[in-house]
Amino acid sequence: MSSDIQSRLAHMPVALFATVMGLAGLTLAWRKATEALGVSDIVWQVLLVFTAVTLASLAISYLLKMRRHPNEVIAEFMHPIKISFFPAFSIGLMLIAVAIADSMTQLATFIWGLGALIQITLTLYLMNQWINHSRWQVQHTTPAWFIPIVGNIIAPIAGVELGFTEVSWFFFSVGIFYWVILKALVFNRIIFHDAIPERLQPTLFIMIAPPAVGFVAYVKLNGGIDNFAHILYYSSLFLILLMIVQLPRFRKLPFFVSWWAYSFPLAAFTIGTEMMLLHSNSLFFHTLSLFSLTVLSLLLALLVFKTIRGLITGALLQPE
Repeated sequence: MSSDIQSRLAHMPVALFATVMGLAGLTLAWRKATEALGVSDIVWQVLLVFTAVTLASLAISYLLKMRRHPNEVIAEFMHPIKISFFPAFSIGLMLIAVAIADSMTQLATFIWGLGALIQITLTLYLMNQWINHSRWQVQHTTPAWFIPIVGNIIAPIAGVELGFTEVSWFFFSVGIFYWVILKALVFNRIIFHDAIPERLQPTLFIMIAPPAVGFVAYVKLNGGIDNFAHILYYSSLFLILLMIVQLPRFRKLPFFVSWWAYSFPLAAFTIGTEMMLLHSNSLFFHTLSLFSLTVLSLLLALLVFKTIRGLITGALLQPE
């Protein structure tokens, strides 16, 4: 392996696994659109293959990094912010399980079980680290902290369909309870302390994901849309509006891997909107579903283009 490739591999960021979350979210949004908007199955099926190949490629690359550059991997795992992106791998597994749960049940069960096990292990590890907080400072608090903790809310989306209802309630309870706590901590950091660094500002979009994913998971668990489901959905809609107000600031940011934080939260909101359309069959949700799916698809096309270009040029594989 050439020294240039070795150097790039050493600086491969674990945050690249967020690309899988975004691509899987797009896949599931188009999958739900076949039911809500009557689009063809072929789109989400092609996207699923692309997502699975991306996950496999990143996993192999990161395993090579673990073998050849273990110190760099340990440094990421010990970093108070970068560690939050490790669960993006387990979340990606669970999202792929959602897509294949009804067609490849045994494979989906294995993938979901592996993802859920990794997710809860990382959750317990990280919360234990927070409790013993000698190396944690307030400036380390970012919306990326939602990934390892609130990511547990994703488990029920496939878990219920695969027959793990009680386990799914467990994961949902962990994620939804600590979402409220973490949200308070994140807002305290944003309002009363120094601004989030430019590189991490796109992670503010992650705040949309907990109520949006929570809505989808709760509807699965509850078997329908009730008052609490409406609260979760409209909470995510408000956060969408809050992020739209700040778009002029986001547009000025140079491209970072953290731009992928825009993708999965918007995908979760799009899926939730399509579910609201199926529930109400209203013109408002039909229009919002079409608009959200279009914006999400264009955004992912842009992110894939910029990421591939950054990987080819090596711009994304440089020491920070």
